[in-house]
Amino acid sequence: MASTLTLEVVTPAGTVYSDNVQMVTLPGVAGQIGIYPQHVPLITQMVPGEMIVRKDGRDLFIATGEGLIEITAHRVDILTDLAVQADRIDEVKAEEARQRAEARLREKLSNEEIASVNASLARSLAQLRVKRRRQV
Repeated sequence: MASTLTLEVVTPAGTVYSDNVQMVTLPGVAGQIGIYPQHVPLITQMVPGEMIVRKDGRDLFIATGEGLIEITAHRVDILTDLAVQADRIDEVKAEEARQRAEARLREKLSNEEIASVNASLARSLAQLRVKRRRQV
């Protein structure tokens, strides 16, 4: 049995993470999903939150946005609109983005605009939660 699986995280800007890891914990629509090598095949949706990557006995924390997850016995492939390692999150910029999104929600918006602003707010909140929880 393999002791690692390949994790690849891709955003519109390119590949954010690609390496062999021991375990991945992801924010899914039904809650946190823990993935070890030999996981059953699965395709599911990722929601904004915190991804935890375990490699060489250490944890790496990544703020994530919405996306799709494909899991096989040996791989986890993620396509997402946001993936930022906790130590690279700019808390000031994330807080400013959160405030802008909340201000926009107080305006009269179309349903499409509300969905877009809500997505932006969720990404900002995910970054702030990860950064503040990890205090990196």
